Amino acid sequence: MASPEPRPDTIDALRYGADASFAMLAGMQLDVFTPLQHGPMTAEQIAHAIGIAPTRLPLLLYALVAAGLLTEQDGQFSNTTEALHFLVKGSPAYLGDMHGQLSGQWTNRLKTAESLRIGIPQAHLDFSQAPQEELEVFLRGMHARGTGDAAYTLAEHYDFSSATTLVDVGGGGGGLAIAFTKVCPHLQATVVDLPQVTPITQKIVDEEGATDRVTIRGADAMHDPLPGRYDVAVVQNLLQVLSSEDAQRALQHIGAALNPGGTIYIIGFMLDDSHLSPPGAVGANLNFINIYYAGAAYTEHEYRVWLREAGFVEIERADFSLAGGRSLMTARK
Repeated sequence: MASPEPRPDTIDALRYGADASFAMLAGMQLDVFTPLQHGPMTAEQIAHAIGIAPTRLPLLLYALVAAGLLTEQDGQFSNTTEALHFLVKGSPAYLGDMHGQLSGQWTNRLKTAESLRIGIPQAHLDFSQAPQEELEVFLRGMHARGTGDAAYTLAEHYDFSSATTLVDVGGGGGGLAIAFTKVCPHLQATVVDLPQVTPITQKIVDEEGATDRVTIRGADAMHDPLPGRYDVAVVQNLLQVLSSEDAQRALQHIGAALNPGGTIYIIGFMLDDSHLSPPGAVGANLNFINIYYAGAAYTEHEYRVWLREAGFVEIERADFSLAGGRSLMTARK
């Protein structure tokens, strides 16, 4: 008996799955979910609430029903429980304002084949060469999107009571350091970043009224020793944008700046050794292809090797994820 002809089931699932993603993006951009927080509405009522013509809106609304973010009954649309929790403005867990980030990342991903074909990232980011105005807009945007949220998660899971000094390496706008000094008031924090970044960091720290708790220092962690000595180092979203060699050098410099028994917390996209999970880290590598000449969501094994070579022990990967599906690895000096 002849084997059945193969079917393009996986191809079709991927092909049509993208439609749901783009429907979600448009729904976020138009904010169709917030008017539905009080109950069902017709397409015309939703259109009036968000200030657009109603003629074509039902096409999107039914796509959102198919995507699992809305329900429909008798011509009236409602949020699903998930949409109500995460996509309604004013909700503590609101995610709808990530549409700009999604739009940028998905636009980048459309360039992946060309980036690989010619060997040049087609959406290259190099903020070390960016004008100060552009760099400030980027850092303030990152600050507004909650770069400090990880501080609250770390303080919930780890004991910082014996630590007095913390360094945030590659801390950008200083959000993480500022948040740490709020949740752990006994900590004195230092943000170390490139000299062209630190004047902007200082502005933000001044505006936050945190100058008595947060110090700003300029240094290139890839090539220079870090100024000062610390009990805790936090490295958020930095090593993944560096080459393997630069990441290892940065860890050597960070380790040298830690006091005996000090702890490093590495936050970012980190692959399992299979290279197949978690999904967010696998997908992040597509973005990295298009924006960096080097850097990747490296594997847990790679991080462990680098940390051991930098003199760290008691290396552990946390059994929980941080915002955005990022992983956490800790090690002690």
